[in-house]
Amino acid sequence: MTPDEMLFFDGHSAALPLYEKLKERILAEVPEARIEVRKAQISFFTKHMFAAVSFTPVRGASERPAAFLTVTFGLRWQVASPRIDAAVEPYPGRWTHHVMIGSIGEVDEELLRWIREAAAFSSGKR
Repeated sequence: MTPDEMLFFDGHSAALPLYEKLKERILAEVPEARIEVRKAQISFFTKHMFAAVSFTPVRGASERPAAFLTVTFGLRWQVASPRIDAAVEPYPGRWTHHVMIGSIGEVDEELLRWIREAAAFSSGKR
């Protein structure tokens, strides 16, 4: 864990185990990924950004877990799943999806499949 990653979680320490598990799984699935920590999100890149984590509240306050991360990824198509909290098409053929996770168990094969697909999509872009 880098000092920048630790600083990102200042005030959100309860969400740190979620990030550690997600990061571990992403790097196992996409070993060439690099990480950039910014003020509002931690981004995962290959050729282009394919996933990010943030504290963006994509659900109403009463529906959010006490500790959460919002996982964002981009695909060529819109995923139809009740797990997707929000999906937007910022331009044709690019769907940005947001999934809020509140437990380590939610870092599962379904989420990782979407992230692998997002990494492949990102790598194929010019």
